[in-house]
Amino acid sequence: MPAIVCLLRGVNLGGHNLIKMDDLRALCASLKCRNPQTYVQSGNVVFESGEKNQVTLSRKIAAAIERKCGFRPSVILRTAAELRGVVQRNPFAGRSGIEPGKLLVTFLAEKPARAAAAALKKRAISPEELHLIGSEIYVYFPNGAGRSRLNWSSLDKTLQTTGTARNWNTVTKLLAMAEAIESMSSH
Repeated sequence: MPAIVCLLRGVNLGGHNLIKMDDLRALCASLKCRNPQTYVQSGNVVFESGEKNQVTLSRKIAAAIERKCGFRPSVILRTAAELRGVVQRNPFAGRSGIEPGKLLVTFLAEKPARAAAAALKKRAISPEELHLIGSEIYVYFPNGAGRSRLNWSSLDKTLQTTGTARNWNTVTKLLAMAEAIESMSSH
């Protein structure tokens, strides 16, 4: 069974859309996801699933969270192989001085249309550096994301899809967790 990385958007932020990680693991197990493991409190869970259709699986997870917690988050899924590709395509790899905590990857629900991608390029604000590659946006914030003038709330409108961001440290940790789950099941 492939390992799946599940990223929930907007949970446990500022006291809103609260979900305990124990509940998230139990919820995933109730949906026949095997070996669910969470990472930090921001809605990251890695598990194995025999479900081939990621759209179906993400809808099931969102509906289950809505039943249990009373809100319906966006659920973005990536297989371990897809996440490996995200790491391999990092446009900042090999560049000196890049701080992993200042590099964010936004995982999009779907690949944006060409026109939306072109509109995104026009919105880039210096000193941030932004790269859209496939269904991910890599953004480096040399001064930190908190000081950025980049308007995150309007990105969804520009791209006509939703997404959720994780810093590079979290991306690589989630990949390591997914690879560990896959190696456990192959033995």
